[in-house]
Amino acid sequence: MFTGLVNSVGKVSSIERITEGYKFIIHDQKIAKEVKVDDSVSINGACQTVVSFTDSTFTVQAVQTTLNKTNFKSLKCGSFVNLELAMRLSDRLGGHLVQGHVNGTGEVLGWQQTGKNYELEFKIPTELMKYVVKEGSITLNGVSLTVSDISIDKCCGKVSIIPHTWDNTVFKYSKRGDMLNLEVDILAKYVENLLFHGGKSDKYVKETSQSKLSEEWIKSQGFWN
Repeated sequence: MFTGLVNSVGKVSSIERITEGYKFIIHDQKIAKEVKVDDSVSINGACQTVVSFTDSTFTVQAVQTTLNKTNFKSLKCGSFVNLELAMRLSDRLGGHLVQGHVNGTGEVLGWQQTGKNYELEFKIPTELMKYVVKEGSITLNGVSLTVSDISIDKCCGKVSIIPHTWDNTVFKYSKRGDMLNLEVDILAKYVENLLFHGGKSDKYVKETSQSKLSEEWIKSQGFWN
């Protein structure tokens, strides 16, 4: 579990094809000094397990499923990546609860600078739009951010990046057309599951093709005047 607050920006120093997928060696002295084998590290928002380390690098093995669902397939030697160590139970939850389970990728549509802040517009996969709400939380490349605006018709959203986040993450290297790892707020998925299966947890229930969440259902529960 993570908070979406990036600890450091590392650099991919080696990529090796293996039977299971790819082996990535990440150069970052700060993180390398703190990890041990079997520790979890968020790399661009994807939770990976440390399999070995040195004084200045650590190694992870990304399986094919991870490559299919994330922007790892576009990483090259020299690419910069956001890094975060798994949170401790004593840590402050400065961002939001981030699992490190990437739900999909979204394309950078553009940047707009407003004063010292940057506004990022990005594409959202159609199947994930239902989990994204204005002023809700979303994780982009492992960074906890607040959705400032969404367009349901265009399947895109916007977030604001403050100067500190810009200076201390890979966002400053991102350009139009780059792919971002997206993780939606896990609370939204739990709510959806309750709407589908609420009151029937004593046995397996197949998902229906339509959620109960509708204007008619909301009115029936007394939430509409």
